[in-house]
Amino acid sequence: MERRRAPRRRVSADEPLGHARLRTGGKLRVVEASGCGALMETTERLLPGRHLDIHVVSAEGRMLVRSRVARAFVVKVEPDSVHYQVAFSFDRAVDVRAAGYALPSPLLASETERGMPYPDRPSSRDIEFTEAPSAEESSALPILASRLV
Repeated sequence: MERRRAPRRRVSADEPLGHARLRTGGKLRVVEASGCGALMETTERLLPGRHLDIHVVSAEGRMLVRSRVARAFVVKVEPDSVHYQVAFSFDRAVDVRAAGYALPSPLLASETERGMPYPDRPSSRDIEFTEAPSAEESSALPILASRLV
């Protein structure tokens, strides 16, 4: 008997939803997700029944989601850390579709527009440089500057 409120899907590490963060700063790796919750892996010890805020990047953009720890269990023990899998139940629905993430417009363009080429000859609108100041004029400049200081 299926007890889930929404269908779930595997989340790959290279998509935006693949990583999340606790409001307190702890890192989470999303393993599976649905609109009502997610299974995540972390090194943080989170006890069932605890309420937390989680930063996720969904199809709607970056959001802070209030969640409850439904269950937690140890999946790997290393000499310097313990890894847990934690099931979170979201307080509100989150769009976790794989498709629909916003892409920057340069990635969507098939061909980038080329800029203007360099002109072959100077045009009348170009800046013209005058001759460098003479030795008499350049020696007067530091005196003027020293008077301002």
